[in-house]
Amino acid sequence: MSSTRTKTTCPYCGVGCGVIATMHENGRVEVQGDPEHPSNYGRLCSKGSALGETVYLGERLLYPEIHGEQVSWEQAYSHIATKFTEIIKEHGPDAVAFYVSGQLLTEDYYVANKLMKGFIGTANIDTNSRLCMSSVVAAYKRAFGEDVMPCNYDDLERAQLIVLAGSNTAWCHPVLYQRMVQSKENNPAVKIVCIDPRRTQTADISDLHLSIRPGTDSILFNGLLVYLQQAGEVDRQFVDAHTSGMDDALKAAQLSSPDIASVANACALKVAEVEQFYKLFARTERTVTVFSQGVNQSSSGVDKINSIINCHLLTGRIGRKGMGPFSLTGQPNAMGGREVGGLANQLAAHMEIDNEQHRDIVAEFWETGQLASKAGYKAVDCFAEIEKKNIRAIWITATNPVVSMPEADRIKVALENCELVVVSDCVRETDTAKLAHVRLPATTWGERDGTVTSSERRISRQRPFLTPPGLAKHDWQIFTEFARVMGFQQAFPYRSAAEIFDEYARLTGYKKDPQRQLDLSALVDMSLHDYNEMQPLQWPVTDRERKDTPPMYADGLFSTQDRRARFVAITPRPPAAAVSAEYPFILNTGRVRDHWHTMTRTGMSPRLSAHRIEPFVEVHPDDAKRFALVDGKLAIINSETGAQIFVRVRVTERQQQGSLFVPMHWNLQFSARARVSTLVKAVCDPISGQPEFKHAVASIQPCDASWYGFIISRQKPALKYSRYWARSRGKGFWRYEIAGEDRPEDWAVHAKTLLNYEPAEEWAEFYDKADGHYRAARFIDGRLDSVIFIDSSILLPPRDWLISLFQKDKITAKERAGLLQGTPPADVEDVGRIICACFNVGEKTICKAVEGGAKDVQAVGEVCQAGTNCGSCRPEINELIKKC
Repeated sequence: MSSTRTKTTCPYCGVGCGVIATMHENGRVEVQGDPEHPSNYGRLCSKGSALGETVYLGERLLYPEIHGEQVSWEQAYSHIATKFTEIIKEHGPDAVAFYVSGQLLTEDYYVANKLMKGFIGTANIDTNSRLCMSSVVAAYKRAFGEDVMPCNYDDLERAQLIVLAGSNTAWCHPVLYQRMVQSKENNPAVKIVCIDPRRTQTADISDLHLSIRPGTDSILFNGLLVYLQQAGEVDRQFVDAHTSGMDDALKAAQLSSPDIASVANACALKVAEVEQFYKLFARTERTVTVFSQGVNQSSSGVDKINSIINCHLLTGRIGRKGMGPFSLTGQPNAMGGREVGGLANQLAAHMEIDNEQHRDIVAEFWETGQLASKAGYKAVDCFAEIEKKNIRAIWITATNPVVSMPEADRIKVALENCELVVVSDCVRETDTAKLAHVRLPATTWGERDGTVTSSERRISRQRPFLTPPGLAKHDWQIFTEFARVMGFQQAFPYRSAAEIFDEYARLTGYKKDPQRQLDLSALVDMSLHDYNEMQPLQWPVTDRERKDTPPMYADGLFSTQDRRARFVAITPRPPAAAVSAEYPFILNTGRVRDHWHTMTRTGMSPRLSAHRIEPFVEVHPDDAKRFALVDGKLAIINSETGAQIFVRVRVTERQQQGSLFVPMHWNLQFSARARVSTLVKAVCDPISGQPEFKHAVASIQPCDASWYGFIISRQKPALKYSRYWARSRGKGFWRYEIAGEDRPEDWAVHAKTLLNYEPAEEWAEFYDKADGHYRAARFIDGRLDSVIFIDSSILLPPRDWLISLFQKDKITAKERAGLLQGTPPADVEDVGRIICACFNVGEKTICKAVEGGAKDVQAVGEVCQAGTNCGSCRPEINELIKKC
């Protein structure tokens, strides 16, 4: 059987891992890491490894639709163009907007940005990257004069000290986490400090974990700045020759953080912990400070990042290998979007919309007289303007704001009342797409053709190996064809992604300021063959043959007008929301290991759905006791937004007392009511516009239920009495966890209705009506089709063995005998809850390996492969080794 191999790039986080996708004749897609790609050298995380499971058509949007009716592309374009033209004529160009995504390729982003800012004439185009990376953009620009990532991944392996601030790298960037682990194993002298209120899985490899009081990062790093100055660690030669503003920054730091004792008190840390961290930083020249959403998603995120950068400037730890302030990007092309002006306050090629000279350059290059002259509305403001009816048409592309935006219920209502909502997506049924007047089918990973830029400024190709299904088109095609319908034919002649990339590369070098680092001039005039064969490379690219890019700012010349880096004086500000008697908890949101954003892709993967199958809240044991919360039962969480969610309780000492953690992923397609963003107020950093997702306030209480249960079925049941439900995808089935207050009059009757039972089908059941126990199994042609288990308590049997029966065409008499008990025969192994998603290894299998003599993670891996691929499950394996 023949097959084709295609080198492409993973569509998940900002690491930008190289992937080799093999398309077999039977349609199966096999995925492996690209050993030649410098971002991952063959490693893949659990999500990347499972990409082949997400290439499906069942949930796809295949044809353009207007009000749910299939139409042609011409009809869709005409309808949108007519509405846009009418609205612009009556209300002006600022009455329309685009909301795009870090999931787009650079070429998609470039065309959308050019159309909106250059020809429609408004800067009302923003991106969901506003929610995760905009504070980094602002902080880098304040310090360096340009949004330039100064570090490379190799710096993580050259560093002697890695400081992880607000980054659960083990789960959010697992491949980079493994590079850190390997570096530490190769050189035990390497130290890792983890700064995070939660003891995340990342903290398990740290030499020092600082469980900081939420929101006090600036105080901690201001204190470090003061300590470094007092300890004589100022690199005077570097500071004098290449920076400005040190004195003011030190004065401000001394006011908030004069000594270690005051820092420890403000940050709720021990004096010895703070002192240990400061001494480590002071005496270790090769230090990389890695930061991510725990720092960024704050109402003072820009200041927090600049407080980190200040410490690197003071010690001259930038522009050299193994050191620097390193932001880990959340999305696969958040960086590429920033480069081409995807944010509402930017122009393409790192030019500024509030700079008249830059506007003139871009207008001249694009040959337009309609270029927007002022910044547009940032994401939160954009949806507020929709709510006020100042924006009357919104085009949303490759993102799901009804789930991901703060105060998400307000977003939903705003879109319900908006005059025109257009959604371009690959999936037909998302929370946002359901509100669209017009739905446009877009291509997705495996079909797309273009480039992305990773966290280390590395441009990589995404290459197609699948034919776009139905009438789906690339996003750049959709925007290009729409631009032509709007009358901008000459400016949008594109026939390929390569042509767009060439134009963008030309713009980066066109009348370029000498200090601006973003430059792709050497990539201009590539042939289509060269574009298709382009190897991963970092910008700036002024020499196409060069393989390695020197450290950024190695010459000490920054992107500011005077070529000096700027210290920024930081006066720490507390988070906007404060706990109270009504809302006594700090609510923190974030990711889990195997899911991504709003689960549009990962929610369809059985492997990725096995690790965390339902929404949950992590709560400290003391808080659980105080509020009568029971591990495994349900809770209601309320916030000052007026919204509430239902989630499963997970009691853990990893959570800081007084804080709650709820994952961001679950939505109305996968749960009854678990959109945690509905609880987060739309409070933003005043400079970047990035929302404060890491510090809402909330209350929590037990969620009373008169019954609990689960359903495993090859079909989707029509739930009726479930106050709480969450579904997850299995291999050939759906799994539902359910609970409710109201109950049917007769479970035996209701269960058959729920599962569409036909009298000719085989049905086995057990019913103890008095105690509320009900269990049933449905068979079709001898094959297990569905099971339903209901009980008055949460003490239901484990699901893992029952799930294994759905992989069989027939089950044995012994298996049938134990089916309604939920217990396997004595000679059948139950693997337990899945821990290693890469190799589908369960908890009980790992414990069996430990009991057989495997005393560390490596030994466990040798026995059952767990932890030997991406490594993101290694912290959990370590926990099991201690318990088993």
